[in-house]
Amino acid sequence: MTLYGYIKEDFLNVKRNDPALHSTFELFFNYPGLWGIFFYRHSHWLFSKGLRFLPRLISGLGQFLTTIDIHPAAQIGRRVFIDHGVGVVIGETTIIGDDVLIYQQVTLGGVSLNKGKRHPTLEDNVVIGAGAKILGNITIGKNSKVGANSVVVKDVPPDSTAIGIPARVIQRGFDKAPLSHNKIPDINKEIFEYLIKRIAVLEHAVKTGDTLSMEKDDHELSEVYDAFIKSMD
Repeated sequence: MTLYGYIKEDFLNVKRNDPALHSTFELFFNYPGLWGIFFYRHSHWLFSKGLRFLPRLISGLGQFLTTIDIHPAAQIGRRVFIDHGVGVVIGETTIIGDDVLIYQQVTLGGVSLNKGKRHPTLEDNVVIGAGAKILGNITIGKNSKVGANSVVVKDVPPDSTAIGIPARVIQRGFDKAPLSHNKIPDINKEIFEYLIKRIAVLEHAVKTGDTLSMEKDDHELSEVYDAFIKSMD
């Protein structure tokens, strides 16, 4: 596909999939993420031809106008959409697959000063929530999601969800719709609820002396806890 074929597809992707878009005219003023990709496409094409100064100049201009910093050497696939876009940083050796959705304040950064691959790889159909930080030469597998404000420093397998600081991988059968962040569990909340229920069982046993009931309730809670732990890597 040609350079302008990619750009045309980027614009059509927003028109087809963003319910907030009410007219083509809005694309020119209200979509910094789209324009960040626009500047990237040109700078990357020039960078691939062996030029260095001009691509960085175009990248800097794009950053000034959109507040999105994408290194010209990064590899970004087709139909990638940066929604809202403010504050997004995409490092030099980042690789992004097709149909990836990235929200504002996301960082795809490195953890090393060594040359070589030091930034993340996002495979196809990945969703990165607002404020998430994906750090290092790690891979976010196909169809996976990263919750808002999570910090991911380890690989995320396909069809999974990573949440928290540092992020934990949840391997449950979540809805594959791209925006179902409301279905991401709160790990800390679930653990606290388990501990509160366990304390309540113990208090009831101390007050009543009903150890048989305590053993039954404690066994049921343990099964719930074990299932929760096994759902995480």
